[in-house]
Amino acid sequence: MREGAIKIEEFERLDLRIGRIKDAARIEGSKKLIKLEVDIGDEYGRNRQLVAGIADEYKPEELIGKLVPVLVNLEPKKLMGVESQGMLLAVSVDGKPVLLHPDKDVPPGSRVC
Repeated sequence: MREGAIKIEEFERLDLRIGRIKDAARIEGSKKLIKLEVDIGDEYGRNRQLVAGIADEYKPEELIGKLVPVLVNLEPKKLMGVESQGMLLAVSVDGKPVLLHPDKDVPPGSRVC
């Protein structure tokens, strides 16, 4: 096995879902953080609060309505006093975040596989 490789069983523990951003706002006192309210479907009680370090590249108002992949079974963590209940997935290009999106409209809560 290649060094650093994980078994499929480890990957299957990650619960990745598509969420629709319902609301977004900058976190006061932070240059990079945005608080997001994301609809991740009925299985997880619909809306989940996330904190993402994307404010350098995205304005909160342009995020509303976007579909994004979310790691939903990540242990919650407080950032700047705001609890993040998952992780939005993005890629890094030259050190800047770029959001990922499905190429078709899919319902919130759809499992990423």
